Amino acid sequence: MTTHGGFEPVFCTIVPPHVLDKLAQAEDPVLAGPARRTLQRDAYERTQRRLTTVIGATAVASVADGKPQRTIHDARHGTDLPGHKVRGEGDAPGKDATVNRAYAGLGATFELFLKAYGRDSIDGDGLPLDATVHYDRDYNNAFWNGEQMVFGDGDGEIFLDFTIPIDVIGHELAHGVTQYTANLTYFGQPGALNESLSDVFGALIKQYTLGQTAAEADWLIGAGLLAPRVTGKALRSMKEPGTAYDDDVLGKDPQPATMDDFVRTGRDNGGVHINSGIPNHAFYLAATALGGHAWERAGQVWYDVLTGGELKQQAMFVDFATLTVKAARERFGEGEELDAVSKAWEQVGVRTL
Repeated sequence: MTTHGGFEPVFCTIVPPHVLDKLAQAEDPVLAGPARRTLQRDAYERTQRRLTTVIGATAVASVADGKPQRTIHDARHGTDLPGHKVRGEGDAPGKDATVNRAYAGLGATFELFLKAYGRDSIDGDGLPLDATVHYDRDYNNAFWNGEQMVFGDGDGEIFLDFTIPIDVIGHELAHGVTQYTANLTYFGQPGALNESLSDVFGALIKQYTLGQTAAEADWLIGAGLLAPRVTGKALRSMKEPGTAYDDDVLGKDPQPATMDDFVRTGRDNGGVHINSGIPNHAFYLAATALGGHAWERAGQVWYDVLTGGELKQQAMFVDFATLTVKAARERFGEGEELDAVSKAWEQVGVRTL
């Protein structure tokens, strides 16, 4: 298995089911068809993930040497994983830009976790990073299946190539980090925290790669992914949850920024991609209050909580918030870091114990 300590990996996609559901209802079959097929494929892959968890998977050897071990495969628009190997670690870039972006994104993710937090790959022990591109036809998603990354090419109408935004790559790989650490349950508030942590580290990987400060960053998740016809700028906004898109076909971004607008729903595993806007916004507020590079202080606090061993699988927002206050105090003392983190949670309406 690719898990430690009995952890159960989950199937995590970057495009929320509620977005695909809305798209699948479009009158235009050019838009609805790919969305419906994507939902069907996601349901199949989710079932396969559960079966693999039950019966076990081939063990993957890790080598903790502080260097990435990347392998990119090409599904050639099929669905058999991992597909045909097209680039290994150290190989020169080829002509396929999608392959090159996937390779670079895996490397950027590896570098942030190693350089900023001393973590050797997503499991902390040098786990090889595998990815498959050109998955299926008009596949409108990217996912982490507990073992590897998979990228669709998009339908070209609503979504473009899913390797374009580096934060999408970082987001999905960060699900692997959560899998190997806190292993947050993928439902309700714990699931929203799971999604938020992936958005946080996806954003930090993007900012790290671009050398941006918190003030310079756009705090968007999936910028560049939406096709020109879509009225929107990204999948989510950490700066202004609920404003990423407002489109005739996709509808309006449903993310809340504070607990006042918390969404109670049985869909999307209890709204994991929706209510993640609340902890997302808390991180944005803490990071921008502190200024500088967000991965250095705010990111360090969030990483300390994720990997510290005290975050329970069923953690609620209040539990996570309380641990970030504790982590800020333990790492930085009674200074501006503690103040920024405490005020951020207060602003989004999450109390700390």
